[in-house]
Amino acid sequence: MPVNYTPPTPEQLLPVRGITLGTAAAGIKRWTRDDVLLIRLSPGSHASGVFTQNRFCAAPVIVCREHLAQGTQTRALLINAGNANAGTGDAGLAAARLTCAAVAKQLACAREEVLPFSTGVIMEPLPVDKIVDALPRCAAALTPGGWYAAVRAIMTTDTVPKGASRRIDIEGTTVTITGIAKGSGMIAPDMATMLAFVATDAPIAPALLRDLAAEIADVSFNRATIDGDTSTNDSFVLMASAQAPLRPIERSNDPRLSTVRAALQEVAVELSQAIVRDGEGATKFINITVEGGRDGSECDRVARAIARSPLVKTAFFASDPNLGRIVCAIGNAGIADLDPRGVTFWLDEVLVVADGGRAASYRERDGQRVMTKPEISVRVSLSRGDATATVWTCDFSHGYVSINADYRS
Repeated sequence: MPVNYTPPTPEQLLPVRGITLGTAAAGIKRWTRDDVLLIRLSPGSHASGVFTQNRFCAAPVIVCREHLAQGTQTRALLINAGNANAGTGDAGLAAARLTCAAVAKQLACAREEVLPFSTGVIMEPLPVDKIVDALPRCAAALTPGGWYAAVRAIMTTDTVPKGASRRIDIEGTTVTITGIAKGSGMIAPDMATMLAFVATDAPIAPALLRDLAAEIADVSFNRATIDGDTSTNDSFVLMASAQAPLRPIERSNDPRLSTVRAALQEVAVELSQAIVRDGEGATKFINITVEGGRDGSECDRVARAIARSPLVKTAFFASDPNLGRIVCAIGNAGIADLDPRGVTFWLDEVLVVADGGRAASYRERDGQRVMTKPEISVRVSLSRGDATATVWTCDFSHGYVSINADYRS
């Protein structure tokens, strides 16, 4: 079960004006649950996304980039679980395009107005016929209240559905934001993460939406890492239906934009942390903050070096205060001129290292006490400047090995 995370109830995932969702069971894997999701957006809606930097990116990622680059409205998203359509070459691209064409026919829109997404096993042919056969049932099920069914349909190794909503007031008008995400392994986003979809009815101009997607990904999904592996399919899409009765938000200095941005960011952070809390086999959630760097990049490198170290992660699982492993990870971050004498770090409130060595006040029983907690903070000071970066991660347990060893069976 996830670490200190309570999944949403259906009622907590609020409808967004102009967006309906429907699911169906295509039987892509040996399961009976719904595994295909169709999201329909009202005319005039727009979407923007950030995608994996993995050079073996999946076919749907390539097609999404192509369709978004045309600058048209977005009328639909199609997501399937159980098959990633990655490592599938030209046949995979043709399959992704065929599914877009099928959705376009179903909803009477242009193929370029459809964005496809897939998640699941890599290097297996996409079962196009099964997905296309499921589309009429998805369309028949379209409903504004379909967010909970939607997130359940896109799960793979997730143990719980992940979703969040916010309602904000702008000029006396209620604006709604709802998002869903899936992912619990192969998580080390180099853009956004896994699959995540966040929608609002705020009337945000397409150019601003592009900037917002990148900004929000950087402070949320790009802060998450479970196992250091960037997926072939990572995608974060931000949708705006523009159905809230407001004047369009068209300028970056519009004060209304900051209100919407803050709510969007809250939803994205909640989703990205939920993914880490539900990391495959996770028993602990770890917040790593590195401060005092010359720039954010070097702080980020140190934080990720700690978060990605199997030795650090297994020590957290064992509740073993073998904290020399964190010192080792800091030194392995690749900062050539880092002076260890300026490094200090804390485990929660416990000072562990000062001036590059074990703090005189540190006692192993204090480290042990902190390490037994389900939620732990690591704070590192580099004493080189004013920059800060934060990364969220989890431990490595026996469960992580078992889940991934059995993934295809």
